[in-house]
Amino acid sequence: MHVQPMPGLPPLPTLPENPSLLARLRVGLQTLQVLKVEPTNPAFGALFYDSVEIGRCAELARQFSRHAEGRRLLAEKPSLSAGELDLEGMEKLQPGTFGHEFARYYREKGLQPIETLSPPKNDAQYLAKRLRETHDFIHLVTGYGTDVMGEMEVQAFSLGNLHLRTSLIILLNTAREVPQQIPGFDAAVYMRRLWAAFRRGADSRQFASFRWEDHWATPLALLREQLVAPAEEWN
Repeated sequence: MHVQPMPGLPPLPTLPENPSLLARLRVGLQTLQVLKVEPTNPAFGALFYDSVEIGRCAELARQFSRHAEGRRLLAEKPSLSAGELDLEGMEKLQPGTFGHEFARYYREKGLQPIETLSPPKNDAQYLAKRLRETHDFIHLVTGYGTDVMGEMEVQAFSLGNLHLRTSLIILLNTAREVPQQIPGFDAAVYMRRLWAAFRRGADSRQFASFRWEDHWATPLALLREQLVAPAEEWN
């Protein structure tokens, strides 16, 4: 991957051919430091997943080959990259539908869809790409916010739902910083909320093979009911 980083960022690390687990984790941690500053950087985001998650994605690809939904996804390889999303068209859908609420969510949060710079070379890389592209869908259907607490809950949910190593690394790597970033931080409450999000992810339908693009006109409330286990109530 030959991509120039944005001004002020360190050079993109190089992942050696057939890297060891230690080498992949080292590159993953290097890219994570950049993603803390620029979470939507496409080059560093892709390398983070390729270095840390490619083994899990290869395992998911093998699992997908055993059921019709997964085989269809790998055969068609639909893309949710920035070039394939018509946010203006989605926002014209009926209010309350998944597509309308997704487009409104992006507009209100000032977010931009993930851009993929290099096409995936195999099924594992495709699934890594899809996991990056669908991250914000998890925020939307679970109701977890985009603040620090909400982001950590999404990571805990993803760890429970998909057993993603990236989520575990993010949770561990940010443990020292989180207390300064959450007003009125309470360690016991924080850990209870992460554990609740993890359990909720484990109890929910696995998201990796779900065809989100088939449901732009589906009511968001219905998707939540079908996909996500109920959240614990917090006082």
